[in-house]
Order: sequence, then C-alpha cells, then structure tokens
Amino acid sequence: MGWRWRVLLVLALAFALLVPWLGDSYVLKLATRILIFALAATALDLVLGLGGLVSFGHAAFLGLGAYVVGIMFLHDFEGSTFLGIAPTQNIFLQFLLAAALAGGFALVTGAVCLRTRGVAFIMITLAFAQMLFYFFVSLRRYNGEDGIALWSRSLGGWLDLEEQRVFYYFALACLLLFLAFAFRLYHSRFGRVIRGSKDNDRRMQALGFPTYRYRLTAYVLSAAVTAIAGVLLANATYFVGPSYLSWHMSGQLIVMVVLGGIGTLLGPVLGATLFILLEEFLPDALDLMVNGAGEYWRLVLGPLLVLVALFARRGLLGALVGGQRPPLPVAADRHSES
Repeated sequence: MGWRWRVLLVLALAFALLVPWLGDSYVLKLATRILIFALAATALDLVLGLGGLVSFGHAAFLGLGAYVVGIMFLHDFEGSTFLGIAPTQNIFLQFLLAAALAGGFALVTGAVCLRTRGVAFIMITLAFAQMLFYFFVSLRRYNGEDGIALWSRSLGGWLDLEEQRVFYYFALACLLLFLAFAFRLYHSRFGRVIRGSKDNDRRMQALGFPTYRYRLTAYVLSAAVTAIAGVLLANATYFVGPSYLSWHMSGQLIVMVVLGGIGTLLGPVLGATLFILLEEFLPDALDLMVNGAGEYWRLVLGPLLVLVALFARRGLLGALVGGQRPPLPVAADRHSES
C-alpha cells in the first residue's frame, strides 16, 4: 500500500472520529447518514466490484432491514406478536433478524439470478426488488405507502442510541468492522475465486472451483450487510417506508459505488460521502444561481458520472491517489498481476 493510501486512511479516520465535536446536530445527523449509506454501498461493492455483478435490486435488502425495525416497533407499541413471535427492540437482535431475513431472500432469489449474467441479471434482480416493493405498498397493516413513523430508536443495551453522538459512533463502528472484514475477505482465497470468476468463469470452473456457489455466498453476504445498514437507516431517520425498497434507491447505491471506485473497497465510502453531500447542498446552491433550478440537481450529477467513467477508471478514489495501487486488486490491474 502506497504512502498516499496510508495518509488518506489516517486523515479519513481522524476526521470521522472528530466529526461529532466539529459541528452541530445537523452536521452530526448528516454524517451519520453518510456512514449508513457508505456501509450499504460497500456491501453492494462486494458483488459489484469483486464479482462484477450489477445488482439493481439491492434496495430490497436495505428495505427489509428497515422494515424489521418498523414492524418490531409497531407490534411492541401495540403489545401484539408478529407471527407468534414477541417483538424485540434490541438492535443487535434486529441485526440478526434482518440479516437472516435478507440473506434468506437473497439465497432464494440469487439461486435464480446468478444463473444469468449481464442485462438478464440486472433485470431479474430489479424484478424481484420491485415485487417486494409493491408487496409492502399493499400492506395496509403497516400503513402501505405512508410507511411507519418511529418516535424512538432501538435499544442498544448499555449504549444510549437516542444520544446522537453515541449513535454516530455506533454506525462508524459498524462500517469499520465491515471494512476490516471485507479487506480480509477480498484478499482471501474466497475473494480471489470471485475475482477469477468475474474475469474468466469457465477457466475457474475448469480448475475445479464451484464458482456458482462462491458467487451465491457473496450475494447472500452482501444482502445481509445491506439489511444491517437498513436497520441503522430506520433508526437514523425515525421512519420506514416503501421508498427504501424502490429501484431509485438501488440506482443511488450503484452511483455511489461508481463515483468512488468500483472494487476499491474504500471507494464506495468516498462515493457515498460525495453523493449525500451533493444531494444535500447542490439544490440550494443551484437555487442561489437560478431560482427553481435546485430540483434539477441531478443534471449536474449525470455529467459528473460520465466524466468519472471516461477519465477515472478507479473512480474518484483512484484519481486522488494517482497511479498508486489500491489496497486490493481491481479488474483494471489483472494484466499486471498475471
């Protein structure tokens, strides 16, 4: 790892630790949102960057995680059970439940999706996600399109998650833990098989690797972590709704990964940061220049994506560190590794 990578990592970590002491509650809430979407984008990159699988349905897993919080909250408030199960407000149990639910859904749907590649894979993942979206829209029991409003966060044991600083550091810890896990995973035999399957699946099968099972495992793992991000998102916004499951959300996650750098591990974190900041501040900036132009802020994002795709093969993170190699190999480096 080059010196620029080390400096970038140290500065980013130091800034993340100091954020709660640098601004007001608005800044802290915005930073928390960035961390949650960075976790979801990094989880998506596990299949998009490592496996080359463009999943347009990852919002389904994000929404499932969020709805675990909302449904548990509603039943706990009513004093009722959910399918005979007592509701829980413990966030760690909600993590397990959300990961199991999203992982199971990914296992079933992934078994179908992963038998295809390219456009077919994109469309099938989108179809499954939209099915889930319309399912929750039709659930009047859970307020359908209106969603579920929360007035308290989940319980964190000895952690007071209602305190915004505590919740911020909790989200930061979740992101750092997954980044550490993903770093080891990317460099393991499992990660090398997934990358090899992306480059030449037939060759990897000829070498005796069951690539289908490897890719399915990565897909399920990615879904489980995205669901955990959904649990955090519901607690951060005090709201759960079908919009979390829409294809627009899947598109946003893909944009975050592409902006930061596909397959660079830390790129999705940078991409999520930039996207959330653009979404938050660019409309107001455009309104100052031209009245009413703020609602068209995506017209600025579109050309930015085109420029990144044309001139920054490793995304903005690769552009920041110049020609130095990222912490893990990406598709652009496979010729130099052989």
